Amino acid sequence: MIITSINVNGIRAAVKQRSDENLGMLPWLRETRADVVLLQEVRATHKQTLTALAPALEAGWHLAAAESSTAGRNGVAVLSRNEPDAVRIGFGSEEFDHAGRYIEADFEDLTVASLYLPSGDVGTERQDEKDRFRAEFGAYLAKLGRRRREVVVCGDWNIGHTELDIKNWKGNVKNSGFLPEERAWMSEYIGEGRAFKDVVRDLHPGVPGPYAWWSWRGKAFDNDSGWRIDLQIANNALAKRASSAVVERADAYNLRWSDHAPVTVEYA
Repeated sequence: MIITSINVNGIRAAVKQRSDENLGMLPWLRETRADVVLLQEVRATHKQTLTALAPALEAGWHLAAAESSTAGRNGVAVLSRNEPDAVRIGFGSEEFDHAGRYIEADFEDLTVASLYLPSGDVGTERQDEKDRFRAEFGAYLAKLGRRRREVVVCGDWNIGHTELDIKNWKGNVKNSGFLPEERAWMSEYIGEGRAFKDVVRDLHPGVPGPYAWWSWRGKAFDNDSGWRIDLQIANNALAKRASSAVVERADAYNLRWSDHAPVTVEYA
């Protein structure tokens, strides 16, 4: 089983191709070996998503999506080679279940989930929203970790867990995404002795990155000044079978079809 997670930064933009080059998400889908692709920040209605991904769906991919009740915001989805046995949207939150931030699908004994955790801004309502989401989703994660099946939660967590996960961590210690309380929250659920393992970190121990998000601005991509916030968090039953993990970083800035790169893990 090969699983990829990617924040597409707008599905309609991601699938656009230049006529003279084989670029964009659709060519990537034609070439990927992934069995399941988890999408975040789709930012489209279900109808728009179906239109954008029509060539892939005609080629055999199956789509399950959760759009946001706010037009042009958020949105998560599951693309899969095989049709899911079951699909669930949300995690039992009155506030967030209609926000297009969480979807999970079952494939036999495996549950895969796509998460788009809110970004924040210290001292604003956006940070308050992120904190409320963390509180509710953390309680759900604790329950999810006790399921007697293999589980992986993939997506844009918008939090760098350790100093190895942000190139300029010293400059971000007071910023949303690297706040002590956010990192401590991650440690409640992820790590040795916890319900979930960060499978990419476990396969790349002790090294900076591998980063999967870089700002469009300046030379962030060229200098690999990125953040590792796109994670695959697997419970112990699945994590022990993670055999390889790679960030599919574009060869050059102008070859990118999102400001994030696909994060792909193979489970033996």
